[in-house]
Amino acid sequence: MGVGKTTIGRKLAKALKLPFIDSDNLITDEHGPIPAIFEERGEKVFRELEEQAMAKAIKEPAVVATGGGAIISSTTRRRLKNATVIYLSTDGKHIASRLKHGNRPLIQNGVEDWRRIYDERRSLYEASADFEINTSGQPLNASIQEIMEKLGRS
Repeated sequence: MGVGKTTIGRKLAKALKLPFIDSDNLITDEHGPIPAIFEERGEKVFRELEEQAMAKAIKEPAVVATGGGAIISSTTRRRLKNATVIYLSTDGKHIASRLKHGNRPLIQNGVEDWRRIYDERRSLYEASADFEINTSGQPLNASIQEIMEKLGRS
């Protein structure tokens, strides 16, 4: 959450001349705002919708920005074995400013919640990734360039 998946994903898709898909947008387009889904239907239903959105997102070649919790699903992790997965990591120093204006249902106590969730999921991110890009203190274009190099497309 807040690491730049959507921003980097859009620019990477443009550089690779591929469609960009944000799995959260697939959910909201069909089911409404994520905070409302959490409040009215619960996290379990949201995770099911997220799993369905991910299945749809990775059917065709595209750059896909996943929700931060998509990796929780063992089904999604299995499906991602057929894709190139880039883990955007961070040291968390800039997260407070990135979370300040968001409406994230699992982040009620700010950076404290973010850190706990990130620590809980980190091993899943690492195990699922083909490679990692540390976005901490790195300009956006440098992250894109690093990804392009790792993909052999520089």
